[in-house]
Amino acid sequence: MSSPTKTELNFSEFPPTSYEAWRKEAEVTLKGAPFEKKLISKTYEGIDLQPIYLRADGDKIEHAKSLPGYAPYVRGSKVLGQHLGGWEISQEFTFSTPKEFNSAVRTDLERGLTAINLVLDQATRNGIDPDSAKAGEVGKGGLSIATLNDLKRALEGIDLTRIPLFARTGASGLPFAALLFALTKNAGKQLSDLRGCIEMDPIGVVAHEGSLPQSFEEAYREMAILTGWAAEHAPKLQTVCVHSRSWHEGGANAVQELAFSIATGAEYLRQLTKAGLDVNVVAPRIRFSITVSTNFFLEIAKLRAARLLWAQVVKAFGGNEEAQKLSLHVRTSNRNKTVYDPYVNMLRTTVEAFAGVVGGADSMHVSPFDEVIRTPDDFSRRIARNTQIILQKECHLEHVVDAAGGSWYVETLTDKVARKAWELFQQVEGKGGIQKALEAGFPQDAIAEVAKSRDKAAQSAKDRILGTNVYPNAKEKLLEVHQPDLAAIYKRRSAELAEFRTSSDQKLSTSVLDKLSQLLDSAPNRVLDAAINAVSSGASLGEITRTIRSGDSAKPSIKPVKISRQAEPFEQLRSSVEALPKRPAIQLIPFGPLKQFKARADFSAGFFRVAGFEIIYPKKGFATPDEAVKGALESPSKVSVICSTDDTYPELVPAFVKGLKAADPKRIVILAGYPTEHVEAFKQAGVDEFIHVRANIYQVLSELLKKVQ
Repeated sequence: MSSPTKTELNFSEFPPTSYEAWRKEAEVTLKGAPFEKKLISKTYEGIDLQPIYLRADGDKIEHAKSLPGYAPYVRGSKVLGQHLGGWEISQEFTFSTPKEFNSAVRTDLERGLTAINLVLDQATRNGIDPDSAKAGEVGKGGLSIATLNDLKRALEGIDLTRIPLFARTGASGLPFAALLFALTKNAGKQLSDLRGCIEMDPIGVVAHEGSLPQSFEEAYREMAILTGWAAEHAPKLQTVCVHSRSWHEGGANAVQELAFSIATGAEYLRQLTKAGLDVNVVAPRIRFSITVSTNFFLEIAKLRAARLLWAQVVKAFGGNEEAQKLSLHVRTSNRNKTVYDPYVNMLRTTVEAFAGVVGGADSMHVSPFDEVIRTPDDFSRRIARNTQIILQKECHLEHVVDAAGGSWYVETLTDKVARKAWELFQQVEGKGGIQKALEAGFPQDAIAEVAKSRDKAAQSAKDRILGTNVYPNAKEKLLEVHQPDLAAIYKRRSAELAEFRTSSDQKLSTSVLDKLSQLLDSAPNRVLDAAINAVSSGASLGEITRTIRSGDSAKPSIKPVKISRQAEPFEQLRSSVEALPKRPAIQLIPFGPLKQFKARADFSAGFFRVAGFEIIYPKKGFATPDEAVKGALESPSKVSVICSTDDTYPELVPAFVKGLKAADPKRIVILAGYPTEHVEAFKQAGVDEFIHVRANIYQVLSELLKKVQ
């Protein structure tokens, strides 16, 4: 059998086409429609996305000439990218009790998890023991930890010298760090082997919650103590994490999210260097957790721009090239996730995870599809975890270095995002930094404006939320909700701590008081040593916290960024309809043959199903207005929706509406379409509302629900 003949490609047969020639052909295809309106997309960042990018666009970008692993690190902080082990699969765990947490973590470590992402509950983040907290705070949003025994139970069987630990500790991580360091020492392990991050982020907390459990001055003091001590004793452990989540989940655009995050990092650099720490010690211990959404290329550009801007900031503080490298954790968004049709969330997080990897994540959390509904179960955690594993092991993304590098589109977008974010960052700095800007309400107001635009776009389905504001599943059954019983957890955890306190003998109690007294009198560089000794003697996290903050001043209070999901208004609307004894019905009134009414009848059915209304869809169209009036009156519905074409409406609509309202004046009549030249006449005839592709779906449905209940 002869071997196949190898065909040589002759590219001279395909001469390159100029941009001018391409645009001329594109304009012919548009048939007179404006090029700028049809083919140039506008983003919430104020960036015009062109339909095509050329080499000349890429040649203008200075950072595109750099290499992975070299300043300004746009192309990644490592020369070989993910090639030497990939990114850490670092899924969050929000289980409330140590036993539940330990069981879930150990299960997932056996199935692909490579780093522990521990989220503390509200009470623990605020430094309050369960028996001193309010009901509802213990177990809320994460793990309740009060004593060394609690942490030991939570991490039993887990070697933290082998597995990185990322602990979201809120505004301060010093009390939790004392527990962690005491546990490590008692186990005979080396603190120098600990990896991960004690994620102190007071600005992120105050932006989200509007207040802090301590003053800013105290938060920065604790941050400086922990960072300086860890640099000496646990050099692989980071101590600060800038979370972009407050900005992102509040509706910020990519430029705002980036600028305010970089400004937060700059504030931490400023405060810690002011406390006497060297910038080359501080910068590598700051981690960034950036939230990504489904705008694939924009999110990649945002992550690449973050590295560029952080390198510039650290350099401005005098940091060397090694210190300029940004440590990047990526978290998928909650703002675009939905309660209805929740399995679509899997598709959303897949796109987001892909963007995170291509953007250069060092570690990543992929949201389980039911995260916004309930505590994720084994199945949803498995799907989320395996999304990352597939990207690593089946898509082989761990073997690609800067997959987006060199793309004229991505490089140009990265440059535009970076420049706009730097400009906004400078505005924040001009206001005295991010803390002062927050106190003045600047980030909150700026984000609220963008969020308002996003919500408006969602209400008219310009921004589509699949399964919620478009293509709803009318037969859907909601997922069963299984949230922790916070009242029971509060009672149990309080009892456990009470037992812990009463079981201690007098000698041990005296030792605890002595160690706490030593902690109170310790010099800054000895505070953590004293805290570790106190914990080992039986001091609780709350006792450590109260001691180190005993002389603290007034706590800050600001207007928080309003956190919301884009789908929530639609979900609340549909939930209201489903809660009624009987769902209101919408009667479609089609005219003529199938081809005449089907397009608008299908559109109308989808429109009203968004709110969960029942749809009465006749099998065939009505031939005359009189026949349609008779059919409408036989229906139990209070709402009739006329479905036909603009050409037939002038003949059909007035006769039908007048006949129907003469027989039933309270009947609501809606027209599918918006025939501009006839709108006023149809209103005069009695049409109450018009539905069309530019209609505010949420507003129309909300008003209709008020009328039909």
